[in-house]
Amino acid sequence: MERYYQPEIETASREQIKAWQDERLVKQVRHVWDSVPYYRKKMEEAGLTREDIRGTEDLHKLPFLSKADLREAYPYGLLGTELKNCVRIQSTSGTTGKRVVAFYTQADIDLWEDCCARAITAAGGTNEDVCQVSYGYGLFTGGPGLNGGSHKVGCLTIPTSSGNTERQIMFIRDLNATILCCTPSYAAYLGESMKEMGLTPDQIPLKAGIFGAEAWSEEMRQSIQDTLGIKAYDIYGLTELSGPGVAFECSAQNGMHINEDHFIAEVIDPDTGEPLPDGQQGELVFTAITKQAFPLLRYRTRDICVLSHEKCCCGRTHVKMSKPRGRTDDMLIIRGVNVFPSQIETVLLNLGYPANYQIIVDRVRNTDTLDVQVEMTPEMFTDNMGVIAERQKKLVDGLRAMLGLTVKVTLVAPKSIVRSEGKAVRVIDKRKI
Repeated sequence: MERYYQPEIETASREQIKAWQDERLVKQVRHVWDSVPYYRKKMEEAGLTREDIRGTEDLHKLPFLSKADLREAYPYGLLGTELKNCVRIQSTSGTTGKRVVAFYTQADIDLWEDCCARAITAAGGTNEDVCQVSYGYGLFTGGPGLNGGSHKVGCLTIPTSSGNTERQIMFIRDLNATILCCTPSYAAYLGESMKEMGLTPDQIPLKAGIFGAEAWSEEMRQSIQDTLGIKAYDIYGLTELSGPGVAFECSAQNGMHINEDHFIAEVIDPDTGEPLPDGQQGELVFTAITKQAFPLLRYRTRDICVLSHEKCCCGRTHVKMSKPRGRTDDMLIIRGVNVFPSQIETVLLNLGYPANYQIIVDRVRNTDTLDVQVEMTPEMFTDNMGVIAERQKKLVDGLRAMLGLTVKVTLVAPKSIVRSEGKAVRVIDKRKI
């Protein structure tokens, strides 16, 4: 039976959702106009006043915000309330230039934790579950968001944070953890480690996992599910909007429901900025309509996806977004061909290789080179160069069929690619571009 954390919201009629969005958008635009001079100036430059936005049908009139705006306005330029009303900051990890610092009032945190609680409940979580949160804590939003959501559901929460794999496995086994929250690459590593310990899926107490913060393929999902004996659910979010819980998967596992009572989603043509219809791939844009401290309007995520309003078998009525199909700013262009790491991962997993690989891009004599280093499993490992050459050729052929591009493939020894306890470093681009 499908469970909901806030059924009256999650299964509301489309008419009710639009009414909430219309009312909250108008209120938010007025709040931003009055409280955020940086954004008011952008509106004025676009020839707008706050009265010009009367509902969601006027959303397209508003100017976009980008990460460049966040860096330019750092640290307080986009603050939507007095600093004394804020109780926390979170910050993005690994960005170049100035970090993005997002502010939260207590009300912002409460709503964020509600969104994460919806995700945990959709994965089958109740107050009888033990939820192990193995995302990083601190400035990274993963740990704090799922930690708060777990508390709201009433789970026994194990705040392990990332790292210390032996301790992670000890707690999963000794405390009978039933829900695991971490990055998919770390979930794969935990599963790999438990398999090496001789544990079979029926000896692992986990029943579900909530994995996000990095792109992962359907093949990787199946691999994790098989190794850990769980259902693996996707979760989506950005620090700029709150953190994980902007959208989450339900039992259908075919797209993430966006929490539309808090966020309005659009998909746009990344080149022209024009909104695109349902089913058409483009760049995801979000407007936060309930955030007080850091109220971003029409924020360009750079994530590429598709929106769908098709009826879902889980009973939730909120629009679905597809798993991101790459990003407009981490898409690799190799000799004029667009390449996404997720495409390479799909080929590797389909041919039976683990999801531990690195893509090394370089430029030699003005020509782009792409070297995919793929780790073999212990069972595959051999010093027979003929066997290795045959396997590499099969991978080269598979990647050519997927990408329309000939790439170099190097098979490397088991455990030779450094494991990640946070976001996996998939791409090393050595080109000076």
